[in-house]
Amino acid sequence: MDERAELRALMDSSDVPASVATRARIVLWWAEGRQKLEIAALAGVSRPTVNFWLSRYGAEGIAGLLERPRGAGREQVPASIRARILAATRTSPPGESGLSHWSSREMAVFITRTEGVSVSHHYVAKLWRENGLKPHRQGTFKVGKDPAFAEKVADIVGLYLDPPGGAVVLSIDEKTQIQALDRTQPLLPIEFDASEKRTHDYVRHGTTNLFAALNVSTAEVFGECTPTRNGADFLAFLKKAVKPHAGTEIHVVLDNLSTHTTPDVMAWLEKNPHVRFHFTPKGSSWLNQIETWFGIATRQSIRRGTFTSVTVLIKQIRDYIAHWNTDAKPFTWTATAEDILAKVRLVQTNIKKLVDNNTK
Repeated sequence: MDERAELRALMDSSDVPASVATRARIVLWWAEGRQKLEIAALAGVSRPTVNFWLSRYGAEGIAGLLERPRGAGREQVPASIRARILAATRTSPPGESGLSHWSSREMAVFITRTEGVSVSHHYVAKLWRENGLKPHRQGTFKVGKDPAFAEKVADIVGLYLDPPGGAVVLSIDEKTQIQALDRTQPLLPIEFDASEKRTHDYVRHGTTNLFAALNVSTAEVFGECTPTRNGADFLAFLKKAVKPHAGTEIHVVLDNLSTHTTPDVMAWLEKNPHVRFHFTPKGSSWLNQIETWFGIATRQSIRRGTFTSVTVLIKQIRDYIAHWNTDAKPFTWTATAEDILAKVRLVQTNIKKLVDNNTK
């Protein structure tokens, strides 16, 4: 195959980069007797570029038109430095720094100063992403100290995963002091390429307390707002919540608030043996499914709402409950009691190790 044929093969090959095909065209056009200015216009490149590739072809032939291996990449960060960054990330910054937590920039500076190896904050951030480390975020935890923790977890999770046949399981709690907040300026609605906007300042118009009962099997919610929250309010709500299930065995999951065990409430329970209370472990109200619903209602209805009065707030809460019940879907509880207790034991072990290390 002569060189013209090889150049045309380069132009027509689907395995050759477009830049190489353009170089082959430049050489062929030159061989046809075209002027360099014309070739530059046809190829969409500059005159010096035409000169460069014709010179390269004259010196090296077709091989000079091909892509050349690029230089070696930059030296990688040593594995020891990588390990040092990951280890330091899981500890608090030095006390003398005054930092409460690491940022990628502060970590890069720290490593450069202490290890004598320069790393960029981009590298630190990438390393964190690869290892699921998020120093900028913070969560909360609480290890329950209820002596009957295991028994209560098993009792409540058992109701969720295998409720008694024909029985109704109600998850009940109160969301207290919900504020009727009114923004000082009108809401700016969502637009294309612009999110909804509201003022950061607001006017308080009072509060309300929401009592709510979630039917675990149907996810339907019964709720009622009251200006106060005491034992009498709770008992009045409890009677309304269980009334639709008269004649049925009813299991009520609730937390350890004193208003749930007032003498009046306990006396009512004695007169209604078909209703049985199941208390979550102390400090573990997250076991109560109504808490999940409170979180959803807050995000979808309350937090971003604008309320000119408590009455308006209460109406929105009622409307949201009605909206929820039109398409309620039960929560899928997957964690067994054994799963929960195993995680708690792991947390307790890690806390003990941390305390022991800090006392050394």
